Amino acid sequence: MTAIRTLATAGRVLRQLQHDPRSVALVLLAPSLLVGLFAWLLDGQPGAFDQYGGPILALFPFILMFVVTSVTTLRERRSGTLERLLTTPLGKGDFIVGYAIAFGAVAVVQAVLTVGFAVLVCGLEVAGPVWQLGFVAVLNALLGTGLGLLASAFARTEFQAVQFMPILVFPQVLLGGLLMPRDRMPEVLQAISDWLPLSYAINAVNAVTSGDEGWALGGPLIVVGAVTVAALGIAALTLRRRTP
Repeated sequence: MTAIRTLATAGRVLRQLQHDPRSVALVLLAPSLLVGLFAWLLDGQPGAFDQYGGPILALFPFILMFVVTSVTTLRERRSGTLERLLTTPLGKGDFIVGYAIAFGAVAVVQAVLTVGFAVLVCGLEVAGPVWQLGFVAVLNALLGTGLGLLASAFARTEFQAVQFMPILVFPQVLLGGLLMPRDRMPEVLQAISDWLPLSYAINAVNAVTSGDEGWALGGPLIVVGAVTVAALGIAALTLRRRTP
């Protein structure tokens, strides 16, 4: 894997996105619209959006980047683009990391728009620095990107890629602490949630909104970052040149 080939792959993906304005609008604007809808839904309950708004900022970018990344990567493999690319000196690592860099750049813009909308328009109150909330949102989007690339390595069709959501996404949404505090869950479910990266992503967001610092914030971020790197590594090792 070389920096030149990796960055060239990232540039190619960004140019493709540039020519697909509907996908760009979906990735950049959909999280803000969903956050706005959620804030409107809780408008009649004082303090409710401050309680649930932070975890929602972890949830929507994660889910959206998972779907977009898995489907886009699989489409390249099914169309034969990946097979042609891998006949060049481009390696699997270059391809996976290039995709991660490209969607990571998109995630930065997405996080700025979503966090800005949640704080400035929806009135989300954050005890910690707002930039930390944006950083956590970017990291959560990268987590979705990493898991999406991993899912695309095992799927054969776009529909199969979406079917990975009940396996990789929905359990994390249910057990991540959004619907119920994790310490109030049955012991078995709490033990399972301890192994789910989205649980730590939600913990990190809650730490920022509560103004916590130190290990309360750094610990969850380390876990999310480690899982993201591991997912990208496994995706590179298991990536197939072409889907039969």
